[in-house]
Amino acid sequence: MDAFFASVEQRDNPELRGKPLAVGGMHRGVVAAASYEARPFGVRSAMPSVTALRKCPDLIFVKPRFDAYREVSNQIRAIFHDYTPHVEPLSLDEAYLDVTEDLKGIGIATDIAREIRARIKAETGLTASAGVSYNKFLAKLASDQNKPDGLCVITPAKGPAFVASLPVSRFHGVGPRTAEKMARLGIVTGADLRDCSREFLAQHFGSSADYYYDLARAVCHRQVKANRERKSIGAEDTFFSDLTDEIAMIAELDRISQTVWRRIGEKGGISGRTVTLKVKYQDFRIVTRARSLDRAVSGREEFLEIGSALLRTLLPVPKGVRLLGLTLSNLGENAAPAPERELALPL
Repeated sequence: MDAFFASVEQRDNPELRGKPLAVGGMHRGVVAAASYEARPFGVRSAMPSVTALRKCPDLIFVKPRFDAYREVSNQIRAIFHDYTPHVEPLSLDEAYLDVTEDLKGIGIATDIAREIRARIKAETGLTASAGVSYNKFLAKLASDQNKPDGLCVITPAKGPAFVASLPVSRFHGVGPRTAEKMARLGIVTGADLRDCSREFLAQHFGSSADYYYDLARAVCHRQVKANRERKSIGAEDTFFSDLTDEIAMIAELDRISQTVWRRIGEKGGISGRTVTLKVKYQDFRIVTRARSLDRAVSGREEFLEIGSALLRTLLPVPKGVRLLGLTLSNLGENAAPAPERELALPL
């Protein structure tokens, strides 16, 4: 979906149409979604709200309404299931579809994508972009290629050349730090990655070598898996400077907890009983601490409270802390507490 949260807000409130809009908290947290009118100013999702306001002083902030987003998401998923039983949701606004089993007998994946996009527009008033290709890796890349309201098709004949032209930072599974490491090794584009031998990649990237080797050749064996069972939802952050101060670390946990709760809200109907804290010290030693309740965690405040209590069991820290993470596990369905109003940086 195109700028999903912001587009729902503009659809439901005509006064917001055509104006720069951000979904999220104005004074704390970050932008969860930015309308396309806000993007020419440099406003992007995951940007701190204060930064967004500096870039666009006329930016309008709207509190998130996850119930409304879930309702629209359910409409869209119902449309998907008219075409294939093989639907793998990634979040409220994104999914993979395997249309090998073509329920409507349309016969051509591109035509299926066109019809689905037209129905989404007609039934929800919102636009969607689609990527069509022969594997998940390329379909995901294609879906981002012609946004908003676009369609991109990558055939088997075009796949390798398409991948070769892209920066590796756009590849699924290549995060910012891996992209930085690749850049230091002279790997900036898919073509650069393709020129690397398996042995070279194994030397520098260990068990991920085969995965990167295949991606550079437009090969991806991941299957579309409907109804994937989620075992946990979490977030973590690595800091530019190592932390030793309790107040600073609690503040980071607060921000991380907002990210986790936003993700919980996006998934819809999820609760959990176990909170796990992850700490990585400056020497890369990792320590985890966990606490399980006999009931679901009541909300973000309790989630943060438990995480902070677990952190205090490790104080004073023996070395500087370079990474903190929080995870909610022992998940159940249909009992999620209401999402928090303020959102934080997705990691």
